Amino acid sequence: MNLPIYLDHNATTPLDPRVFQAMTPFFLDAFGNAASRGHSFGFRAMRAVDQARVQVSSLLGCDIKEIVWTSGATESNNLAIKGVADMYADVGRHIITQTTEHKAVLDPCKKLSHHGYDVTFLSPDKTGLIDLNELADSIRPDTILVSIMAANNEIGTIQPIRKIGELCHQRGVIFHCDATQAIGKIPLNVEEDHIDLLSMSGHKLYGPKGAGVLYVRKKNPRVRLTPLLDGGGHEQGFRSGTLNVPGIVGVGCACELAMLEMPQEGPRLAKLRDRLQRGIMARIEGVIVNGNEANRLPHVTNLSFTDVDGEQLLATLTRDLAVSSGSACTSASMEPSFVLKALGISNELAYSSVRFSLGATNDEEQIEFAIERVAEYVRKLRLQVIADNVESICYL
Repeated sequence: MNLPIYLDHNATTPLDPRVFQAMTPFFLDAFGNAASRGHSFGFRAMRAVDQARVQVSSLLGCDIKEIVWTSGATESNNLAIKGVADMYADVGRHIITQTTEHKAVLDPCKKLSHHGYDVTFLSPDKTGLIDLNELADSIRPDTILVSIMAANNEIGTIQPIRKIGELCHQRGVIFHCDATQAIGKIPLNVEEDHIDLLSMSGHKLYGPKGAGVLYVRKKNPRVRLTPLLDGGGHEQGFRSGTLNVPGIVGVGCACELAMLEMPQEGPRLAKLRDRLQRGIMARIEGVIVNGNEANRLPHVTNLSFTDVDGEQLLATLTRDLAVSSGSACTSASMEPSFVLKALGISNELAYSSVRFSLGATNDEEQIEFAIERVAEYVRKLRLQVIADNVESICYL
C-alpha cells in the first residue's frame, strides 16, 4: 500500500486513465483550433468539442446548445452571477445566496454588493440545510437571482435543489446552482430540478483541471447573460476565447464515465465512508460529525475531534493521509472554517475538524489503515495535551 493515502477528492480528483487516453490525441496530432473549420485539423477539433457537448448534456439532461465551455467552476460561477446581475439590472438588483457557499459564489456576490446590488445571505441550520420558508420570504419583486449550491464542499450536505428550483420558477426568479461537488456523485437533471444556470468543473470528477462548464437555460425561461470576456464571440457570445480542446474532450469523457458508473460507485463509496466514520468513532471518544448525516454526499464525512490542537492534528495526519480541514481554496488560511462557523460550531471544534472525501482509488484496506492512523494520532495528541497541562501546573 502506497503512502500517503489520498482522501481529499473534494479538493481534486486524479485524472482517470481513460480520460487521459481520450485527451492525448488533441495535444499531439489533432491540435487544431475548433474555430478553424476550413481544414481537417480544425474540423476534427470541432467534432471533438461537439461530441463532448453531447456527453455533458446527457449527464445534465439538457440540450447541447445549452453547454458553455469555461476554464472551471470559478469562472462559471462568476459568469452566471455577474452575467445575470448586469443583464437584468433594470429588472431588479436583489440576489439571494447562503453563507456556506463556496468563495467562488460568495466573493462575486460580495463584490456586487459594493456596486449597488442588495445581497441576502441565508443562514443554514446546524446541519447545513437552508430553510425553504426563509428562502420564500426573502424573495422580493426586485429579486433577479437565487444562487444555492447542490452540495457543500466541506460537509457534503445536499440541499433540496428541486424544491428550490420549483420555488424560483413559481416566483419568476432565475436559479443558479453551483453543482461542482455534486456532479458525478449524485443524480442531477436541470429540467427536473428546475435549474436555470449550473456550474461545474472537470477536475472534481476525474477530468482535467482548467476546464469546466456553465449550463445556460435556453427556454422556459430563456436566460441571458452579459459576458465577462469579449473578443471573438465564441460559445454563442457568452465566453470568447480559443477553446481548450484537450480539456473539453476530457470533461466530456469524464461526464460519460460518471453517468455510467455513478449507480455503482455511489453506494460503494458510501459504504467505505460509513466504515471509516464508524471505525474512528468506535476507537476514540469525543468525535463529532459535522453536517447532515442523513442527507449528504456519499463520499464525504467531516469530523471534529475534541481536546486536540487542530494544527497539530492536521500536520500529523498528513504524514500518512492526504486530508484537509476544509475547502482547498482556503486551506492556506489559519482561520477556522467559515462553513463550520456558520453552522454554530465553536472555534475550537472548527479548528480540529478534518474533511475526509473518498474516491475511486480508495478500498477497504486503505480505510482500515486510515482508521487506525487517525485513532493512534488523536490519542497521542490528547496525551500530549495532558502532559503539557501537568507540566504547566508543576511550573506554577
